[in-house]
This record gives sequence, structure tokens and C-alpha cells, in this order.
Amino acid sequence: MITDDKLRAQLPHTLRQIDLPDLGELYRGKVRDNYARGDRIVMVTTDRVSAFDHVLGTIPFKGEVLSRLTAFWFDKVKDVAPTHVVDLPDPSVMVVKKAKPLPIEIVIRGYITGSLWRDYEAGKAGAYGISWPKGLRKDQRFDTPIITPSTKAEYGKHDEPISEQEILSRKIVAPEIWREATSIAHKLFERGQAWALSRGLILVDTKYEMGIADGKLVVIDEIHTPDSSRYWVAAGYDERFAKGAEQEMLDKENIRQWLIKEHGFSGHGQPPALTDEVRVMLARKYIEAYERLTGETFASEVGSVDARIRRNLLAKGYLK
Repeated sequence: MITDDKLRAQLPHTLRQIDLPDLGELYRGKVRDNYARGDRIVMVTTDRVSAFDHVLGTIPFKGEVLSRLTAFWFDKVKDVAPTHVVDLPDPSVMVVKKAKPLPIEIVIRGYITGSLWRDYEAGKAGAYGISWPKGLRKDQRFDTPIITPSTKAEYGKHDEPISEQEILSRKIVAPEIWREATSIAHKLFERGQAWALSRGLILVDTKYEMGIADGKLVVIDEIHTPDSSRYWVAAGYDERFAKGAEQEMLDKENIRQWLIKEHGFSGHGQPPALTDEVRVMLARKYIEAYERLTGETFASEVGSVDARIRRNLLAKGYLK
């Protein structure tokens, strides 16, 4: 079991970035440092946390939680869709087959909450080309999950909502690829929701990234993590919804709400510095999500993530 004392002890050892030029060409995203060479990418999931398109700092053990949870889910959905994973040389590292990413993120939602709720409430949810019914309430469940795609912006820029009609009319994604991708997304989400519910959680919404490798559509990046998905505790959902109370969240929305409610920050200007308390709080939420979903106790050692990754990559022959 990871205690709060252990989380605090890890604060100075978190991985902000890693510099491994021998692995190939670097692309640094919001969370991952990707090193590409040939048809292979070494993806290092750092401990960086971002919200509202700003990197805010680091969270203890976050990269390890995301990478291990992605590996767990990739194995669980391998009969639904192929993924790009080749090897897992370190708890924070995935070696993957290079794919050409679709320029669209497939966001699928089972409930109206978060940014969609804020847009709906403000009358700005029309960009998806969906006729939203009147009278929806915050955190209300949809009869069937809804896909609300977004463009994939470069690091530092803002993803934009887009309609399926626009994706197809502008030929951003070929119709047959789009049909396959959205069909896979619905199947993945159904599998994810069913498993989460069996573990006492609600998979509220998530985003999938897909790409083409060897002429096939594959799932890439991460899947069903607390960074890319919303998770609520299932027990008490109905009661909290009836009262209009906040749901119990085990995901990144905790830090978004802290930014909004405590600092009035929603992406404009300079974000506030994360306190150690909020860093530990989010780590605790991510680890609880991991433990609930996998049924395993999360265990890791306090110490330099950078040094551990280098040791493991050296041992597996990726570094010399």
C-alpha cells in the first residue's frame, strides 16, 4: 500500500522529462516523451500533469500508474481491436509500433458532465452537429453513448470540437476509416464500462486515439486511464445526482475543479502553482482508480524515476 508519507517522499523524485537522445528523434507531448527510430517508438510516460492545455507540474507515480493501467486495458480489449504495443521494458515505458495517427480524437461520453456540460449550459454545445435535448441535468446519463470528436492540436494549443459531418465533408478522415474507428470506440467503451461497473466504478467518458500501422487501424497512446477518462464511484451516484451534488471522482477532473473553484482558472493566463497537498491528493485518486480497476495493490519504490528507467532500458538492450 502506498501511504501519503510515501507519496510525499516521492515528490522530489518525480519525472518531469527524460533526455535519451540515443533512442531516436524526440517528440515531447503534454505527458509523454516519445523517441522514434525506424518503425519503433519508445514512449516514456512522465509524471507531468496537464489541464486546460497547460502543463502544471508533476504528480508522484503518475506515469507509472498510467502506463501500467494502459497495459492492463490493452490486454483486456485485445479481442476488440489491435494495439500498437510491442514491449514493456519499464513500468513507465511502452515500446510501440509507429502508426500514422488519425488527426481526430474520438471522445465518447456516457453522461453529460465536464466541458460538455459547461458548453451545454452556456448554449455552446452545437459544434458537434448534435441536436441536444432541452432540460438535461448535470451528470445525467445518456440513453446511449455519444461521440463528440475533437481536432488534435499541437502541444500548447487547444483541441477544438468538430462534427462528424465536417470530418467527412472536409475529408479529414476517410469515411470507411471513420466508420471503423467509431465502431471500435463504441465496443471499447462498452467493454470499459462493463468492467468498471464490476469494480464499483462508472466509466463516464473517455477519449481514444487511433492510427494506421501496417495498413490496419490500431488503438494507440493510452486507454481508459484517469488522464484520458472520467471515473465516478458507482455507489451513491443516484443519490448524488438527485441532490445535484458533485460525484465522487477518481480522475483528472479533481485538479480541473481545484483550478476552477480555488483559483478561478480555466485556461486563460498563468496557471497557479500546484501545492504539495494537491499533488498528493491527485496521486491518491489515480492510485485508487488503478487498484479498483485491476484488483491489485499498487506498489512502487520511492526514488529517481529517471534512474530506474535508464537501468531498465539498459538491461533490455534499448540503451548501450
